[in-house]
Amino acid sequence: MNAIEIVNASKVYRRYSHRKQFATLKSALLSRSLVRDLTPEETFPAVRNVTISVPRGQTLGVIGRNGSGKSTLLKLVAGITKPTSGGVHVTGRISALIELGAGFHPEISGRENVFINGIMLGLSKREITRRFDEIVEFAELREFIDAPVKTYSSGMYMRLGFAVAIHVDPDVLLVDEVLAVGDEGFTHKCLDKFAEFKRRGRTILLVTHSLGLVEKFCDEALWMDAGRMKLQGDPKRVVGAYLTDVQRTEEQQLAAADARAREAVTAGVSEAAAAGVAPRPADVTEAPADMFRATEGRWGSREIEIAAVDLIGRDGQPAHVFQSGDPFTIRLRLRAPQALDDFVLGVGIFNAEGVCCYGTNTNIEQFRSVRVVGDAQAEFHVPRLDLVEGTYKLDLAVHKLDGYPYDYHRLLYTFRVKSRTKDVGIYRPEHSWNFSPSIQFSRDDD
Repeated sequence: MNAIEIVNASKVYRRYSHRKQFATLKSALLSRSLVRDLTPEETFPAVRNVTISVPRGQTLGVIGRNGSGKSTLLKLVAGITKPTSGGVHVTGRISALIELGAGFHPEISGRENVFINGIMLGLSKREITRRFDEIVEFAELREFIDAPVKTYSSGMYMRLGFAVAIHVDPDVLLVDEVLAVGDEGFTHKCLDKFAEFKRRGRTILLVTHSLGLVEKFCDEALWMDAGRMKLQGDPKRVVGAYLTDVQRTEEQQLAAADARAREAVTAGVSEAAAAGVAPRPADVTEAPADMFRATEGRWGSREIEIAAVDLIGRDGQPAHVFQSGDPFTIRLRLRAPQALDDFVLGVGIFNAEGVCCYGTNTNIEQFRSVRVVGDAQAEFHVPRLDLVEGTYKLDLAVHKLDGYPYDYHRLLYTFRVKSRTKDVGIYRPEHSWNFSPSIQFSRDDD
């Protein structure tokens, strides 16, 4: 038997603008419909023709970008909002962890709010009394339960709302990204409670950006995109497809941002040339006084020019997003109109905070320049990109041995490193752990 049935459900909202706004509810009602008579340009479809079934005792994880319709779908199931078309049916008592503490009154105590909120969620006063101590203990608020809720921190407020909702003992639990309501210890308590619900055969609908949680915790996953069902099925398959799509979007965004940065630099040089400033060699060859504080830019005499740059991934194709540990190649296409024998190629990798992660050049690595002329190509190859997850920028340069710059590209190329392991720092060395028999661990992926 299915605990949740959604059939061709759609939810359409009105777009608000300065034109055609209703002055009063009466004027809206006299206009017969808030949505039906509007043109497509005046509406926003948050959910479009969604049909899903969640069997009793199963957990469905809903993933997708912000604005994809995940939370609206959850509100349709909770009954907070009604579908514009289609149907939603839920069997059993619902507890929705969506807007925690939404029913709390700030002027009265936490104790009184527990009783009021519990009654709103369908419990009797006797049931709340029986569960009261457990609720307060779970929320870790025993010392503050008789203080007015307005004196609570946001974390205390949310923890109490979570504790009340989770102890309603629902048949269907709806969860919308609420695992950030406390510290790491409290998060583990929440996850343990969800696991207990699963063991007891309860149905859970989970909306989250934590893809690892979906893979580990859910029986099925649903990927929402622009209000539509994009893919449903095995969590690992759905999460993998979603990550591939996210990476494709990030590629496009990073490529566009880099192109804009290079266009801005080129435009600045052109403006200087038009003003009669650029022709003097000193103006085009002078580097910033502090290289580690310099912003995006390009300078140099262009006697050797960096004509194009490609970042190459595992598949041999240009990319901007890489997995930690992947092979990584920087391909420089150079142009030297006249033969030169004094030149050095340099590479620098910086993180988003401007910290130099690594820098080298051909002179440091004992390559002695002999000759370059015409079109040429150089590749800087890294067999394993052992960086932690984050955004990085490149310095690329061609200069003389004494530092005189032919062409210096400062922070004009961006790439992103992705990793399922959320470690910290910059460098991620290949490593392993070994333990004596008296130390025991279990792995999350076991």
